[in-house]
Amino acid sequence: MALLNKRVRVLIVDDSASVRQTMTAVLSEDPGIEVIGAAQDPFAAARIIQEQVPDVITLDVEMPRMDGITFLRKLMSQHPLPVVMCSSLTEEGSETLLQALEAGAVDVILKPKLGVTDHLVEQRRHICDVVKAAATARLSRLSRHNTPAPAAKLTADAVLAAPRGTAMSRTTEMVACLGASTGGTEALREVLQALPANSPGIVIVQHMPANFTKAFANRLDGLCEVSVKEAEDGDTVMRGHVLIAPGGRHTMLKRAGARYLVEVRDGPLVSRHRPSVDVLFRSAARFAGANAVGVIMTGMGDDGATGMLEMRQAGARTFAQDEATSVVFGMPKEAITRGGVEKAVPLESIAREILRATMR
Repeated sequence: MALLNKRVRVLIVDDSASVRQTMTAVLSEDPGIEVIGAAQDPFAAARIIQEQVPDVITLDVEMPRMDGITFLRKLMSQHPLPVVMCSSLTEEGSETLLQALEAGAVDVILKPKLGVTDHLVEQRRHICDVVKAAATARLSRLSRHNTPAPAAKLTADAVLAAPRGTAMSRTTEMVACLGASTGGTEALREVLQALPANSPGIVIVQHMPANFTKAFANRLDGLCEVSVKEAEDGDTVMRGHVLIAPGGRHTMLKRAGARYLVEVRDGPLVSRHRPSVDVLFRSAARFAGANAVGVIMTGMGDDGATGMLEMRQAGARTFAQDEATSVVFGMPKEAITRGGVEKAVPLESIAREILRATMR
C-alpha cells in the first residue's frame, strides 16, 4: 500500500484522557498524519475500526477490561493492521513490550512527556517518524511498498570526524557492525540465533528507546549461542560477544592496540536518531577499515547509508538485507543507491555472509 500521496490515518488507543489529548496534538501537527479517532480501550477501538479502518494504531500496554497485548494478538489474528506500542517505558515493562513485538507490533514509542521544550520537540519528531514508518511496513514480508523520503537532519560529522587516509591494515580479529530500525528486533534475533558461539565480535545499533535496549539484549542473550549485552563505555569487542548500543546514546567502535572497544557517549541526533547507525559505521570505517563487516537491515529513512559507503571505501565488506525480507526497505535501499553495499542478501543468509566475510 503506497502512502506517498495521502495522509497516514491513525487511531490512538489509551485509557488516559491526557495521553490521548497529547498524542492527538503531537500527531496532528504533522501534515502527513491524520488522527481519525482516540479510544479509551480496545472495545471502543474495535467500534471505530468497524466504521473506518486506520493505516496505523498506536496502542497502550496497560488498560482496563483488556490489556494492549491481548488486543494486539486478537487484531493480528482477525484484522491485521500496523500497530505501534505506546508506553511510559520502564525497565520493568520492557519485557512486555518485547512480547508485543513478537506478537506483531511494528515498533515501540514512549508516551510524550511534557516539560523541557527541546526534549518534547525531539520526541514529537520521533513519534511522527515511527508512525509514518509503520504505515509503510509489510505485515507480510512478501508484499511491496514505497518508503517516504527522510527529512533534513544532522550527519555523523556532528559526533565523529570523517575517516582520513588509509585505515589500519588487516589484523587477526575482525568485527561486524549491524544497523537496523523498524522491524529490526525480530530480524536481529533471527540473525544472532544463527551464529555460532565463536562468531566474530559484533556491535549493533537498533533504533529503540532507552531502557528497552537492556531488556532486548538480555532476551537475546538467553536465546543465542553468542553472548549478548547492552554496551557500556569501554566494553571490549571480542569473539563470541555482541554489544547492543544503549537507547538514547551513540555507540562507536574504537581501537586500543590490538583490540577493539566501544565508546558510548551523548550527542545530538544524527540522521534523526540517537544511537545512529551512521555514527557506528563511520567509526568502523575510521578505526577498523578492512577488518570490519557492515550490515544494514530493515528500517525507514537513510541512517547508515553514508556510513556504509565510508566503510566500503575503507575496505570493509558490506551487505544489505534485501527488499523481499525487509519489513521496511528504506535504509537498505538508500545504502544500495549510494553505492555502499557490496551485495543484498535475504535475512536468512545474513549470518552466513558475516561468517564467510570474517574467515581468514
